[in-house]
Amino acid sequence: MKMLRTILEPLLEESLEGIGINSQHWRSMLVRSREHDQGDLSLPCFPFAKELGKSPIQIAEQLAEVLPSHPALGEVHAVSGYLNIKAEPHWLATQVMNGGVRIGDAYGKSPANDQQILIEHTSANPNGPFHVGRARNAILGDSLVRLHRLHGNNVRAEYYVDDMGKQVGVLAWALANLSTEDVEQTLDQRDPINPKWKGKADHERVRWYQAAQSIRQERADKEDIEAEIGRMVHASEHGDEMVLQSFQDAYQPVLDGMLATLQRLGIGFDTFTKESMFVTNGDVAKLMEKFKTFEIHGVADNGAEFLDLGARGLKGKTEFFFRRGDGSSLYATRDIAYHIWKWNQCDQLINVLGEDHKLQAKQVGMTLTELGQKTPEVLFYSFIKLPEGKMSTRKGNVVYMDDLLEEAQAQAAAVVSELHPDYSAQQVNSISEAAGTSAVRFNIIKVSPDKGFTFRWEEALAFEGGSAPFIMYSHARACSIARKCENSGIDIQASIASEVEIPAQMPKGMVELLRTLCVHSDVLSKAVNDRRPHLFANQLLQLATSFNSFYRDCMILKDGELNVFNLQLSEIARNLLRTSMEGLGIVPIEQM
Repeated sequence: MKMLRTILEPLLEESLEGIGINSQHWRSMLVRSREHDQGDLSLPCFPFAKELGKSPIQIAEQLAEVLPSHPALGEVHAVSGYLNIKAEPHWLATQVMNGGVRIGDAYGKSPANDQQILIEHTSANPNGPFHVGRARNAILGDSLVRLHRLHGNNVRAEYYVDDMGKQVGVLAWALANLSTEDVEQTLDQRDPINPKWKGKADHERVRWYQAAQSIRQERADKEDIEAEIGRMVHASEHGDEMVLQSFQDAYQPVLDGMLATLQRLGIGFDTFTKESMFVTNGDVAKLMEKFKTFEIHGVADNGAEFLDLGARGLKGKTEFFFRRGDGSSLYATRDIAYHIWKWNQCDQLINVLGEDHKLQAKQVGMTLTELGQKTPEVLFYSFIKLPEGKMSTRKGNVVYMDDLLEEAQAQAAAVVSELHPDYSAQQVNSISEAAGTSAVRFNIIKVSPDKGFTFRWEEALAFEGGSAPFIMYSHARACSIARKCENSGIDIQASIASEVEIPAQMPKGMVELLRTLCVHSDVLSKAVNDRRPHLFANQLLQLATSFNSFYRDCMILKDGELNVFNLQLSEIARNLLRTSMEGLGIVPIEQM
């Protein structure tokens, strides 16, 4: 809680000097309490034990006794070697009512700074539908984009289109050489396409890709097939316009289908950049010639050229190959050209990558440094697995995101229909679509990116506490309160603008809501700066939980009489819930 920290630090400095601690390293030790019930800020006293010749428990107790009083300080406790401090509720209420927690477009967005931020995410190969594993990149990336915007930053969401790789080459070959009968015969042991997705190109064309992958391994003329695919990929890497056009004709309908799926999840992009652009515009050729002048340049026996990054300290795979023996570029070369181009578009660059790209990202960063360029920030994420193993579009052992969203919508519709049999079919469909897509997003966002997890239907579609529908219901409850007030003839805007006395006695639910509100912008800032969207997801859960406790303990309308302070606090929480939900891609519907 930054607002409390500003007041507490001078008081703590005085107290620590009084017991013999004169260094300033304690400032980095003062952190938000690990457990919400413990306090708002905590100071571990273990590092002082050796210097003072006392146990951490004794030091914490001594600090609790000598810490000066202040209107902002409420409870101060020494617990197991920690000094725990809670803010005084009346002071918290003053901060909240004076606008100390207002973020997002509920009260006008924070002033945007001049810095331009580019976040590249998703960039999945356009050879088939999104499966749940692929979608983690898109959901994390979009959440980071949204949180930056909520924080007041200027952000551009970028999709890098892999329009010349081998996977696109395989798809293009398959569409040109295989009939529908060929595909169905090859895939006769697999489930047929879901009738629901007939006409959706990503679902239809992935079967051509999967059939080609099987044929490349089994058919008698597989060597000829491999040679033809290799010829096409090689031509694309030299900028052959006819081949690149055939590749685009193959992948564009697939990409359009993928983007339609992402749009259903509320995920969109500002710009799309093709990998081939850096070949056709000459950037890659210039870059390869420049690499040849570097002192760490080397040539392999087959004529391929590389940079020896081992000479710059890289461990493991130290050779960064940038040119094949036949003179064509590699994906890594084009990636460097793309990064240089991106840096000309922005001041801050963030990439969202799977954990299997760590070495590649390290090589790219070191090569950019060698070129005198800045290196990007990277959000790495671990993979989602099925109970029986890793997902793979090639093998067909996937859970397609379209199927998951349909199942989520159906399960949500069943719950809504049971709870509200009076709702029309249109109302049920609208609510269940919002709840289903939000549940899927939140199931992925709430897990730390560096933690992998096993995908299970029952967890992804959970609608109890700890889920997106739980948050959505809390917001809908706050909206219901506002509607009841309006239906009772209350002018909400006039009530919000009126001056009101802060109550002397505050129920527990009110205090917990005030405490949660006052750390909200702190958590948003940390989630953005540390690239950890799950921090804000869990803060939003805490906000929803705290609001429900407030609703339980604090009446707003009782026997037709309005408690103006409670209404004002409810409205602040409602607006903060809404903007925060938008910041994570959760649909803030007003009725459930």
